[in-house]
Amino acid sequence: MVHWSVTRIVALVVTCVGILGGATALASAAHAAEDQPAGLVQGFLRDLAGNPVPGVDVTATDTAGFSGIGTSDEAGRWEVKVPGAGTYTVELDEETLPDGVAAPTKNPIDNVVVTGSTRTVLFTLGERERTLTSKWDQAAQLSVEGLRFGLIIALAAVGLSLIYGTTGLTNFAHGEIITFGAVITWWLNVTLGIPFILAAILGVVLSGAFGFVNDQALWKPLRKRQTGLIAMMIVSIGLALALQNIFLIFFGGASRPFGAFETQAGIEMGPVSLTPKDMAAMTIAAIVLTLAGLALLKTRFGKATRAVSDNPALAASSGIDVERVILVVWVVGAALAGLGGILQGLTQQVFPLLGAQSLLLIFAAVTLGGLGTAFGALVGSILVGLFINLSTLIPGMTPELKNVGALLLLIVVLMVRPQGILGRRSRVG
Repeated sequence: MVHWSVTRIVALVVTCVGILGGATALASAAHAAEDQPAGLVQGFLRDLAGNPVPGVDVTATDTAGFSGIGTSDEAGRWEVKVPGAGTYTVELDEETLPDGVAAPTKNPIDNVVVTGSTRTVLFTLGERERTLTSKWDQAAQLSVEGLRFGLIIALAAVGLSLIYGTTGLTNFAHGEIITFGAVITWWLNVTLGIPFILAAILGVVLSGAFGFVNDQALWKPLRKRQTGLIAMMIVSIGLALALQNIFLIFFGGASRPFGAFETQAGIEMGPVSLTPKDMAAMTIAAIVLTLAGLALLKTRFGKATRAVSDNPALAASSGIDVERVILVVWVVGAALAGLGGILQGLTQQVFPLLGAQSLLLIFAAVTLGGLGTAFGALVGSILVGLFINLSTLIPGMTPELKNVGALLLLIVVLMVRPQGILGRRSRVG
């Protein structure tokens, strides 16, 4: 008789789910392809006051001779159906702009790459009163944008670090928790018509519930079986692949904005320009991270969490309910990750691989700050965000290579401090 361990059973189930999800996604994509265009370039036209600009023609062309045109509607939305994946030039017909609306600062927009079914292109209408004429101005703008991105990924990084610190699990499915928060909020906001703020609050709550289900249905049984951390890490990879396919089935492969705040005019603050939604995202992230830090330092549960992270066996012998602490950490960590996904979808757009594309940077931030330390994850996230944006000031550094700066920083710091910036040395053996 063949004896199956729980690890083999779970790995087999997750693998089967991933294969089934992939097959279903392919079938769904093939069915959708019959009714949808091979590709779509779209956008929203707003003036500097945020008002929609209708009746403006936008043309998309490629080097193969394709040319398509779309006209903005009363909501300012335009779209051009394209033959499929490829590189296009998108140009706004300035002669169709209404009186009082100045031409965009960049027109046409070249090298628009369409890889999925939809690509959003935004034109900035109206003349800027200020242009970035010096490296210092650019550095100031990029620093603020890097700080914004760092604060947003810090929400997910803190949650990942807390889970690692209390359980030792390297959770590769953490990115899908980020995506879950963004996707469920989009569904509540756009599909059900719930106002964005209420939908975001519900999205955070449901993300915490998603973390609860994760722990109780999968990770707690594996811990009770004393499954090895390597096996659990592999299970998390299978879970991530399965969830990615599920998101693709129910959400589709396109990038979609929330039902509000598609485009906003930037507010000039000296050499820096930020939209209201960017400032709101930074403020919310900073407040939540501050409250999380105070909770870890000042509350009994925070002290218990740190005790479990330091030594679970000693914490249990001191009367601390280790499993209860781990469960709450999962709920809080998932809620923080979900909030990070919501804010990231607000400043960008929502798509099924939102969390997966950020996961490498989140791991870099956690490792850079120090594994298992929440404050280290915060410091690492801010440094990663700053270096990603500021690295584009280096001549020859294209936006596609901007993540290289953060990863190089990680290598340099770990060569000097292998335990990370705020991590503690540990003896092996």
